[in-house]
Amino acid sequence: MAERSSGAAIVGGGIMGGDIAIIFAAAGWQVHVMSPSQKTRDALEGRAKAGLAKLGAPETHAANVRTYDRLDALPWAGIDLVVEAATEDLALKQKIFQDLERLARPEIPLATNTSNFPIGEVGRPLITRSRVAGLHFFMPAHLVPLVEVVSADATDPTIAEGLVELMKKLGKAPIWVKKDIPGFVGNRIQHAMMREALYLIDSGVVTPEGVDTAVRYGFGFRFIACGPILQKEMSGWDTNYYVAQALYPHLHNETAPAPVIKELIDKGQLGMKTRRGFWEWSDESMAKERARIERALQAGFQILRSD
Repeated sequence: MAERSSGAAIVGGGIMGGDIAIIFAAAGWQVHVMSPSQKTRDALEGRAKAGLAKLGAPETHAANVRTYDRLDALPWAGIDLVVEAATEDLALKQKIFQDLERLARPEIPLATNTSNFPIGEVGRPLITRSRVAGLHFFMPAHLVPLVEVVSADATDPTIAEGLVELMKKLGKAPIWVKKDIPGFVGNRIQHAMMREALYLIDSGVVTPEGVDTAVRYGFGFRFIACGPILQKEMSGWDTNYYVAQALYPHLHNETAPAPVIKELIDKGQLGMKTRRGFWEWSDESMAKERARIERALQAGFQILRSD
């Protein structure tokens, strides 16, 4: 008897869920996506084909992606992993996980893609909390290699270790986050940088364009070759220590978000979703910028794959 293909259930087929489905489909998995939205389900085949092309995977793998309008319609006997990527609503996620505990085979991991809530809180109502973990992807999930595998206090370490190994097999760059802290790792580092960047803009030190140029063509350019810890191994920790002594007292450490962002929100200027943020956006400029970013991510990924 031929060995069956591995099966993944993705709960939610929106921006994150659809891209996560592409990752598994590219590796030949059978992917079962549940979304209550008919529009989302109808769009998924086209998204899958486009995403697979960007990954260099056969377009025929799009046929591995199937959609459902309710959880109990999925073929649970053939599902080996669940990734929840529903709306960021804690009560909703807890309800979904209670349903998953009832439907999924008792030995398989139940993962959440949340970036807002503690993994322990998402799985709190479950009896089998030991198999609940975070599987946090970064947008666009099929192109950005990083995946954070997050352990809650109740998570069985072998579940987390297994997810790390699985992500490696799928071509991702996983890290094991061993404590269920707010923001995990990537978002904490990212927001620390963003707090300083917005302070510099708000204080009139530099423009938004200047911040992006400093990051993209300065340390961000360097980071694709080596991360901040390796870079300091090269330049010397003594230099870092003495610069930090002089600089840290001047870094922004406000515990509230930057006023400039509150002003944008009050004006309804949320960025591309409202066609105005720091910059004005049209359909043409949004499409052009998104396409440029995807090309850059694909090129960057090729560089990383050569390591």
